[in-house]
Amino acid sequence: MRQAGLFGLSDHLKRLSAFGDPLEELARIVDFEVFRPALVEALAYGDGAKGGRPPYDPVAMLKVLILAAQNNVSDARMEYLIRDRLSWMRFLGFDLGAATPDANTIRLFREKLTEAGALETLFAAFDGELKERGYLAMGGQIVDATLVAAPKQRNNQAEKEAIKAGKNAGEIWPDEPAKAAQKDTDARWTLKFAKARPTPDGKPQADIAIPSFGYKSSISICRRFGFIRKGKVTDGARFDGRMLRDVVTNDNTASDVWADTAYRSQANERWLRRNGKVSRIHRKKPRGKPMPERTAKANAAKSKVRARVEHVFAHQKDKMRLFIRTIGIKRAEAKVTLANLAYNMHRLVFHERRATMG
Repeated sequence: MRQAGLFGLSDHLKRLSAFGDPLEELARIVDFEVFRPALVEALAYGDGAKGGRPPYDPVAMLKVLILAAQNNVSDARMEYLIRDRLSWMRFLGFDLGAATPDANTIRLFREKLTEAGALETLFAAFDGELKERGYLAMGGQIVDATLVAAPKQRNNQAEKEAIKAGKNAGEIWPDEPAKAAQKDTDARWTLKFAKARPTPDGKPQADIAIPSFGYKSSISICRRFGFIRKGKVTDGARFDGRMLRDVVTNDNTASDVWADTAYRSQANERWLRRNGKVSRIHRKKPRGKPMPERTAKANAAKSKVRARVEHVFAHQKDKMRLFIRTIGIKRAEAKVTLANLAYNMHRLVFHERRATMG
């Protein structure tokens, strides 16, 4: 078999570009160098005086994490895909045949950023870049939350009670360190409800309750551009309405805040008024009474706006296949924050592409 030379490789990459390599477009639109200062500060690499192999470029490693978030693949799978896909190798800036990061290197890089609390800083840095490019938080904000599944835990009743009491894995399984290392004591079971189909004669049925285990991702997006402006990760059982104050931002040019009925409470309404916000939160149906027609129409109008946040979660779950593989809330926060950052990059590409075509 004739071995392909450098000219053959160059021709192959040109063909990838001709077909429209999405990673080439991403690299052209997103200035990844804006992350370098925060990365350098968080990683605090030495000057190499002690010897050893120099670390990989931190911006290239961040790109690795973005690719992993976009495709929701494990570190071991990332190690293989970086070596297997020429488009990925080109995007990351690695030469064919040169050393590339293995699964352990990828894991340690993410862990170091997580421990330094740098992922939130990186998310904020990109939000600042968006604003510099004219994508201000405008039109008000839309708040919502979604459950992000994690591997189900099989615990007996005593273990469940210990977890609810706030004990960590080491305290619950002191004599079984290997088992404790695989137990997630931060994630929680909760119920999510799905609309049931009406009966054949058109009568509505009770919603279907589906047990779910994992974490909850709460976000606010700006209505004008649809970027995630703030996010917060909690255990899956945390009530949505309690998270309103954690995700509503003060930099939006409009004061309107949209959310579903889970966020409707007197405390939240008072808090919004005190902070100069206008509540566009859905109103609940009066208990034991039919929904007033005026309220139903107002809710329907709000739903048209609020539906935009559902598109964010749909993209993360359907396209990015968002799922928590790791143990503990700190790593879950890292996973979701990277997914939110990757989504905002996707959204920026969408807007820039549309501006070019328009």
